[in-house]
Amino acid sequence: MILITGATGTIGSLTARLLIERGEAVRSMTRDLSRAPGGEAVQADFEDPRSLRQAFEGVSAALLLTGFGQKLKEHDQAMIEAARAAGVKKVVKLSAVGTGDTDDPGDVRSWHVPGEEAIKASGMSWTMLRPAGFASNSLGWAEAVKAGGPIPNFTGDGAQPIIDPRDIAAVAAAVLTTSTHDSRTYELTGPELLSVPAQVAILAEVLGRPLATVEIPIETAKEQMLASGADPTLAEVAATGWTMLKEVGWPRVSDDVRSVLGRPAASYESWVRDHRAAFS
Repeated sequence: MILITGATGTIGSLTARLLIERGEAVRSMTRDLSRAPGGEAVQADFEDPRSLRQAFEGVSAALLLTGFGQKLKEHDQAMIEAARAAGVKKVVKLSAVGTGDTDDPGDVRSWHVPGEEAIKASGMSWTMLRPAGFASNSLGWAEAVKAGGPIPNFTGDGAQPIIDPRDIAAVAAAVLTTSTHDSRTYELTGPELLSVPAQVAILAEVLGRPLATVEIPIETAKEQMLASGADPTLAEVAATGWTMLKEVGWPRVSDDVRSVLGRPAASYESWVRDHRAAFS
C-alpha cells in the first residue's frame, strides 16, 4: 500500500491517479474525503497523531507533501514519526528547488531542510524531490487573459526553470515503486529558464492573440494578498520568493527528470497547449 499525503493537491492527486492506473494499491490522505482522487481514502490531519497512525496502517511507502509555512517542520516530524511507528519502509518527500542553498532560517530555501534531515536519520529508505515552479501556477492568470487585461508580473525579468506538474508526479510514481532511486535527491526542473514575460509570450503564441504584462511592486502584491484575506505567513513566503526570483532567479536547469524517466522534461509550451482551454 502506498500512502499519498496532500492527495487533493496538484502533485498528490496526479501521483495518486498515475499509481492507480498502474494497478498499485493507493491510499489517499485528505481532510475532505469527497475530494479524494480515487482508490482508498482516509481522513487525517498532520496535527492529529491518532489519525496519522490510522493513515499509515499497512503502508509500505509514502509520499510526503506537507505544504509550506511555519508548521512545516512540525508537520514533517509528525509524519515521520507516524511512518516509523507503522513500519513504513520508504518515504519520498516533496521538497523545493533551492532547499539547502542557504543556512538562513528565515529564508524559505531552508524550510524543508529539517524534514529532509529527519527523514535521512529515520532508518527508512528515502528519496527527496525538489521541484522548481509549477507551470500550473499560470492558471492564476486565466481571468486576466480572458478579460483581455495585462498579466501582473511581480518578478521582472527573473527567470526560473518552470516544470510541468505531470513530470513531477511521474517522477514521484517512479521512485515510490522501485528501490533504484533510494538515497537520492533530485532537482526537478523544466528544460529552460523562463521569466514571466517569456511565459506570457509563449501563452500569446499558443492562443494566437497578443498579451501584455504589467509590473507590480512586490510590496503592493503582498498588501493585495493580505487585503484579500491571505494568511500572513503565505503572503510573506510569496513575497520572499518573488524577491529572490526578481533579484537572482533560479540560475540552473537540471536533467534529473530524464535521469528518472528516461526522457526529457516537458516544455512549458507543451503544458500551455494541453491547457489552452483554461485561458479561452
